Amino acid sequence: MLISTPEDTPAYQRLLGDGSRLGLKFSYKVQETPRGIADAFILGETFIGDDHVCLILGDNVFYGQDLTRVLNRAKKIETGAIVFGYPVKDAHSFGVVEFDNTNKVISIEEKPKNPKSNFAVPGLYFYDNQVVEIAKKVKPSARGEIEITAVNNAYLEKNELNIILLGRGMAWLDTGTPGGMLKAAQYVETIQERQGFYVSCIEEIAWRRGFISREQLRAIGEGLKMTDYGQYILSLVEESV
Repeated sequence: MLISTPEDTPAYQRLLGDGSRLGLKFSYKVQETPRGIADAFILGETFIGDDHVCLILGDNVFYGQDLTRVLNRAKKIETGAIVFGYPVKDAHSFGVVEFDNTNKVISIEEKPKNPKSNFAVPGLYFYDNQVVEIAKKVKPSARGEIEITAVNNAYLEKNELNIILLGRGMAWLDTGTPGGMLKAAQYVETIQERQGFYVSCIEEIAWRRGFISREQLRAIGEGLKMTDYGQYILSLVEESV
């Protein structure tokens, strides 16, 4: 499920559709007013149903060889919640997580003056099904938002908040500002220019995961063949012959 503003949601729908061309199923929900990150669990209650849930912020970029392994590890959660820890040079500018040697979280602070660790919490979270009811009980903060930190602290109080550390080989980029967007674009361009493949080509991923066939991938490439992106997709088809 993709959650966005009334203005932007139609653009995502035009771009991605219902996901069927990728062998997936996409749904959409409009957040009428900015009510905070944790509002996603309230808006997505029917979508979540009785399942566990992963929340990823749309302006965060994750890239690394071990990313799939890390996500598969996190999704095996049975109870509680998992946040991730990413080492940063200047922890003052981030939400900071403190944890013990068993990776049990001790505290989470938002942009602390005296950080208790150098591990920031990126916009990637895994929760059990309790999260929906927890989010409903969160009182809006001074800025009128249902804060994700309040949800995480609720799990912390239950002693059910755990952390997985993202290593030095993992890239985490925040594109929420023009500067952040530029840095992310330069990073992706460098990888693509050097290695010759596209970063997070969703059509390629769907094909390699077996969600669509080679012929379906070819059809997508043919529809985009006037672009470099389409030519890249067609090159995948030819390489697989």
